[in-house]
Amino acid sequence: MTPNVQAARDALAHLEIDENPAALKSKSRDFFWYSPVLKTRLDHLVGDFVVAPKTEAEVIEVLKTCYAHDVPVTTRGAGTGNYGQAMPLAGGCILHMKNMTAVKEVQPGRVIVEPGCLLKDVDAATKAHSGQELRMFSSTWATATIGGFVAGGSGGVGSVTWGSLRDLGNIIRLRVVTMEAEPRILEFRGEELARVSHAYGTNGIITELEMPLAPAYDWTGLFVAFDTFETAATYAEEIANQDGILVKLVTVFENPIPQAYFQRVKPYIGEGQHMVGLMVAPHSMDGFNTFTARRTGAQIIYRSDNDTWEKGPGAVFEYGWNHTTLRALKVDPSITYLQVRYGYPDHQAKVAAIRKALGAEGEVLQHLEVLRENGKVMFAGLSLVKFTTEERLNEIVKIHEDLGCMIFNPHRYTLEEGGRQTVDDRQLNFKREADPKGLLNPGKMIAWDDPGFKFESVYQYPRMRAAE
Repeated sequence: MTPNVQAARDALAHLEIDENPAALKSKSRDFFWYSPVLKTRLDHLVGDFVVAPKTEAEVIEVLKTCYAHDVPVTTRGAGTGNYGQAMPLAGGCILHMKNMTAVKEVQPGRVIVEPGCLLKDVDAATKAHSGQELRMFSSTWATATIGGFVAGGSGGVGSVTWGSLRDLGNIIRLRVVTMEAEPRILEFRGEELARVSHAYGTNGIITELEMPLAPAYDWTGLFVAFDTFETAATYAEEIANQDGILVKLVTVFENPIPQAYFQRVKPYIGEGQHMVGLMVAPHSMDGFNTFTARRTGAQIIYRSDNDTWEKGPGAVFEYGWNHTTLRALKVDPSITYLQVRYGYPDHQAKVAAIRKALGAEGEVLQHLEVLRENGKVMFAGLSLVKFTTEERLNEIVKIHEDLGCMIFNPHRYTLEEGGRQTVDDRQLNFKREADPKGLLNPGKMIAWDDPGFKFESVYQYPRMRAAE
């Protein structure tokens, strides 16, 4: 199967095409460079042309044409993912969803929207319509798309209350186009959603989403300082368990993260102090203040509804989730991160064990996001790691796993290695049905390429385009 890129490009010439070398390179990249491992492996990759459809009918035309000419198709939104989800391993067509931005319908508790709409624009539309907002969003809310969030994300701001993105009820419906000789339009709900949510666009193109909403609030952002990490982590868990205090974010930063990497926070936090960042609904602030006053050593150093700082820190959520890593990288380019699951009920003990094993020299610093799983509060770790070598990074991963902590590895570009290192048969079976030539985002689903792969080594996509 030899792709005829020029024939596909010529057949699509009447659509919005971009072949400018600089634009093509930028639209072929996501935030894979968070990982020095992925940067080494993927930095050279570039697609052959970009097409930006304006309608679902144009999406169908692109997929039908590329199918006929055996041209790979990699879908992208804003490119803010950082597992290499949107990197075109085999070149071909970059399907850019930037023109499909309509908010089609807002109803009580739900919104219907096209995939290229920015998260911030979804919220703006639903707030203006009826005072509602998305339940959860990534820390890249200002620049990320709703389609990219569902296809590549796993949770975010709001997960402390609503759980993970793939938990039941957090996606209502997805409309998907297949890549066949005659593409089909399918609509998924319930059990079927797992076929394409968090599938990196490997087995269908999302053209419409129906997502749940919650009441919108002018959330109060706060920073609370503590003298010990243990009291900070305990406080974070306990406030998330307060049923009457509505929060959208609770995130824990181990010293010296606030002092070293948060430049506007540094003047206001004591040497050696640890910090918790929060978003609290205004009507819950009395409860929050009472709860915090009961905790010995808790010191509120910032609140957005009474900002006395010379230079305000901006949105508190832009310090959490992967913005923590981004801020650290701007100060120290050797920083990378790991994504860790500290599962209930021994999440506190697992964090303590990791800190004992790896924390003494500051090689691994704890950044915890509080979230719910099956109604239980637990921790997701987005630990900051001082990168030295790939071998040492692998050792750090193994230490976590030996201590019972699950790693979702951001230094791998495949679905399975970046997840639970198991095959998702629902996604694989749907790919067989919806993408029979394997042209959608090739190289990202090991189960399609190499069913016998044992996860005993790092997967290397054999048809990855070589560096020139």
